[in-house]
Amino acid sequence: MSQRTAPRGGAAWALVITSVAGFMAALDNLVVTTALPSIRKDLGGALDDLEWTVSAYTLTFAVLLMFGAALGDRFGRRRLFQVGLVIFTGASAAAALAPGIGSLIAARAVQGVGAAVMMPLTLTLLTAAVPAAKRGMAYGIWGAVNGLAVASGPLIGGSLTEHISWHWIFWLNVPLGIALLPLARLRLAESFGTGAPLDVPGTLLASGGLFGIVYGLVRGPADGWTSALVLTGLFAGGALLLAFVLHGSRAANPMLPMRLFRSRAFSGINAASLLMFLGMFGSIFLLSQYMQGVLGYSPTQAGLRMLPWTGMPMLVAPIAGILSDRIGGRPVVATGLFLQAAGLGYLASVAATDTSYAGQLPGLIISGIGMALFFAPASNLVMSSVRPAEQGIASGANNALREVGGALGIAIMSSIFSAQGGYESGQAFVDGLRPALVTGSAVVALAGVAALLIPARRAGGRTAAENARAPEAALETASH
Repeated sequence: MSQRTAPRGGAAWALVITSVAGFMAALDNLVVTTALPSIRKDLGGALDDLEWTVSAYTLTFAVLLMFGAALGDRFGRRRLFQVGLVIFTGASAAAALAPGIGSLIAARAVQGVGAAVMMPLTLTLLTAAVPAAKRGMAYGIWGAVNGLAVASGPLIGGSLTEHISWHWIFWLNVPLGIALLPLARLRLAESFGTGAPLDVPGTLLASGGLFGIVYGLVRGPADGWTSALVLTGLFAGGALLLAFVLHGSRAANPMLPMRLFRSRAFSGINAASLLMFLGMFGSIFLLSQYMQGVLGYSPTQAGLRMLPWTGMPMLVAPIAGILSDRIGGRPVVATGLFLQAAGLGYLASVAATDTSYAGQLPGLIISGIGMALFFAPASNLVMSSVRPAEQGIASGANNALREVGGALGIAIMSSIFSAQGGYESGQAFVDGLRPALVTGSAVVALAGVAALLIPARRAGGRTAAENARAPEAALETASH
């Protein structure tokens, strides 16, 4: 991997720049959800159109993540990070100025393109700038900021909509993006991947497969799981992803080498990430509505009452990063996932039409600590499970699986909710919420089991995979 010398103070600047960029990209996953009624009032549109203001972003984001990482490895990670930042910032302004629902959906899709280029490169650039001994703490802060963005999206969107205007959901990104551009140019070191040519067939197979799967998942609850378009998307997407796996096993320079999954560390943390986001996204999506629609809180009040869960990463994730440096990521990640599962199970058990906030608080705190313990060590495990030249692809694959997990979680848990309950009354909502949360809890517990499959640290504080890479890493360090 070719890399230039980092500017003085590069580690601190890289942490700030990549954390803020990651926050922007992660925030826009769920920030629109609490603003949909206001958007419909201003711009019109049917229910399906409003759903696409959420889905258009998720779709392009998930589909292009690995391609964005591959472009960064080939043409320069800092350069492509800046390109993604420009696209994301410009699309945010276009969304804020959208005159109609169609133009808003188009702007959201372009936002997803920018985020897909920018997001996987944040971890790669951060890894290149931070010394190996301090990466756990850096990943902890990065994970805390990103976890807060994902979980606080409904709060920020609801507060801006309630007190200012829904347009400010998107205007918020513009000054941040403009400020980050010169900082990225001046304070981040350029780096490249292996220099291998772009894998065009692999890119087309992965993008087409993810498009079909995610399209089917986000449209299933609205159009029906047996509708022709949904079934076509799911089956065609599955077939293309199978072809992508075969291609990655046989091609000379594949976009995602399937040999990476022979590593228990890489396979285990990616399985855990997909399942974690499946349970977390679906739960936040429904609990935010429960607090507003059943318990009668405003969007801002609901968001504030969820802070023991959503705000916990800011307090605990840096500590989790330090712990992962000392004892390894596996026990920290697994503990976090089992705590998250326990918290969701508790919330399912106490959910009722008149549940007090004090009754919910233990579950929110336990879930928050669990989520915080997951984010930082998970990032560390992903980046340490592959060679330095493959970290961009590893980051892109992990982020893509998280996005697909989030879309799958909302789809599955919404379907369970609709089958067991509905919006007709508070009791009907609770009847649907409880089995959905139980499902989320079980899925996150399964993620904990997957995390336990990750190899433990060996003597000297490294995993078996890291020991195997030690001679190569030493040569690479000497070459710089």
